[in-house]
Amino acid sequence: MADPKTPVAEIDDRQRQRLRLARLETDMAYFQARLELIADSHSSYRVTQRKVFHLLNKSVVYKIQKIKQRYAELR
Repeated sequence: MADPKTPVAEIDDRQRQRLRLARLETDMAYFQARLELIADSHSSYRVTQRKVFHLLNKSVVYKIQKIKQRYAELR
């Protein structure tokens, strides 16, 4: 197993984080699209959907910010 401080290990970690960031950005786009598609209906089902997708979007945004703070070169 490679030492975590070796350049190869750092490169692998950055590659994994880039992939994770791309997946999270895709998730964020999906949640934003779903929010746009949900009509402004006041049915309890639609209100619940909006709340869930809004919370999921906030969670993904938070994760993206944390990755970008830790890996400044991924911005």
